[in-house]
Parts: sequence; structure tokens; C-alpha cells
Amino acid sequence: MEIGKLPNDMLQNIILNKIKHFRNDILVRPGIGEDCCAIDFGEYSCVMSSDPITGASNEIGRLAVHVSCNDVATCGVEPLGLLVTILAPVYASEKEFDEIMGQICDTAASIGVDILGGHTEVTDAVNRFVITTTSVGKVLKDKLVVSSGANPGDDIIITKSAGIEGTAIIAHDREDFLLERLDAHDIERAKGFTGSLSVVKEGVIAGKLGASAMHDVTEGGILGAVWEVATASGLGAEIYRESIPVEDITQKICNIFDIDPLKLISSGCMLIACKNGNEMLKALEASGIKASRIGKMTEDKETFIISRGKKELVSQPGTDELYKAT
Repeated sequence: MEIGKLPNDMLQNIILNKIKHFRNDILVRPGIGEDCCAIDFGEYSCVMSSDPITGASNEIGRLAVHVSCNDVATCGVEPLGLLVTILAPVYASEKEFDEIMGQICDTAASIGVDILGGHTEVTDAVNRFVITTTSVGKVLKDKLVVSSGANPGDDIIITKSAGIEGTAIIAHDREDFLLERLDAHDIERAKGFTGSLSVVKEGVIAGKLGASAMHDVTEGGILGAVWEVATASGLGAEIYRESIPVEDITQKICNIFDIDPLKLISSGCMLIACKNGNEMLKALEASGIKASRIGKMTEDKETFIISRGKKELVSQPGTDELYKAT
């Protein structure tokens, strides 16, 4: 099998179709493109999401906090707490544990999230550190945003730029290789993208402004995220390649590894579907968050990317482009 997330058709057929539902107090259940579950707690909904870090070696403590907290933020929710599971290889050192926990605690503090508990284990089942986090938040029930809530005609907005996380991971994990091909200043700038991986702020803002749907742009990149939101919502989409911002250093690194930046893991970039794109852009930019309108949701069941007048069908996401650099 290919490295990365299961293809969506396989995920649906052998995972999701086997799940049985028994309770009426589950508001959001597992589905293609859904980042979180939601549970009815009366006036509030409890929102939860789990995510692992498997595609990076450096800065994994910071990445682990962001991936699940970002998912909770897609519901318009500020995450409150985090459960952390660390599986370490037998050769792991006390220094590595200390460094990773320092990253986790510092990053959680930076976004106001408490560490609630978890599990830590040394095992021969892994050959490098694997960290999984589960983030928890709460939201008034009538303010809950879901990935499947997009409507035909909604503007599609993304924050920041494509491939942020992938750029940072490659710069950290392939630094020696890149130093033979790029300026050291460019590599340091790329590594610095690790500090821009949270989408909690934009998630809360977009939730308050009535976003129809949101999705954290992770594996599969921008194209994968648009496809997943469209599929979850029973819709299609049209997006414009020239409207999608890509940082110069991201493009340089992508060129070296023959990577499409629009298919590169992009935590730190939030995809927002909303009725009034102008209002959303103004609110985000007023809060210091760079944002771009890249297209619209459509009634058709297919997703297209348009570049220089040429229309190309976007298929379900495959293996993330990050693995070309590993």
C-alpha cells in the first residue's frame, strides 16, 4: 500500500461503512472530509479530534499540538485541552523525550491549551517517535461549523499560503541536502514557518462570522482540502490556480523535489466556505491574517481547478507530495 492516509474510497468502504451508530447525542459522526466529531452536551457541543504526526522527524512536538487543535478550530471552536500519546523507539534518549515535551508544552501554552493527560511508552513497534494528540473544545450548539456545511455559491477562502507545513518539515528534515542547493537564509525562513501553523485564530473569527464550512488543509494540500469539503457537502467547486498564494521559498523547495505545492501538506492554512467572501476577507485581514479568495462552491458534483483558461478535474487526494522529499 502507498504511504499516507488511506484513499477516500478505501476509507469509506473498509473503515467508515463498518462503524455502527447507537447514540442520539452524537451530532457529528465520522465521514469523508469531517475533521471532528461533536457530542451533544445540552447547551454546548463537545468537539474532539485526533491526529498523529508520522511524516516528520524534527519539531514533532510542535506539529503534534497544532494538527489536532487546528481540526477543532475548523468547527469555529477554541480548543481547551489536549491528550497526548507518545510512542518512542527503543533507542530513544531521555534528552529527546525532554525536548519533545518542551515543544508540546510551549506550543500548547502559546494557544492557551491545557495538557489533560495521555500515554507515554517505549516500544519496538516503531522505529521513530510517533505522537498522536486528541484535542477537545466546546461551542454553543447553534454555532457549530462542520466540513459538510458548504452551500452552492459560497466563496472559497484560504488563509496564509499553500504548503506551509510541508515547507517547514522539508527544511528541518532535509536541511543538509537543501544547503547544497539553496541559500542558508532561505532555509531558515522556511524552517520559521513552523511558527505559523496554528489556524485557531482564523477558525474562531470565521465561526463568529457564520462560515458555512471549514477544513484544516493537511495531507493532500489545497486541492485535497477543496475536494474533501466539496465531497462532504455533496457539491463541487471551481478554484483558480493563479489565485492561490505560494511563497517563493515554498516554490523553490517544491521545484527541487518535483512537488506540486497545491498537493503538499499545509497545516497553518484554513479553507473557509462562506456566503460573503468580502466580509470574511476584511475581518481576517483586520486581525493580521493574510487571506485569499480562490474560487466558489458549485452545484455540480465535480471539482475543477482553472489555470490560464484551462479547466482540469481535481480527483480525490492520493499520497501527499511530502513523501517525495523523504
